[in-house]
Amino acid sequence: MAKENGLQEELRVFERHKSEWLRSNPGDFVVVASANVIGFYPDYESAFKAGLKAVGLGSDFLVKQVSSEEPAYLIS
Repeated sequence: MAKENGLQEELRVFERHKSEWLRSNPGDFVVVASANVIGFYPDYESAFKAGLKAVGLGSDFLVKQVSSEEPAYLIS
């Protein structure tokens, strides 16, 4: 089976478990690679480093904060 485009599989894992993680790890950053949860971390930097260590440079992985609201970014 071919790998999906982008991070669709990782985003599905995040959405599937989000309500559970909001209770157990609110505010943490989760790292997801394929269908595997690498772990939860207190800040983006440590989560990103853990993702690199787990899957290596050049491999897809998702780092996303467990939050009930999506952040809004203003780009001008």
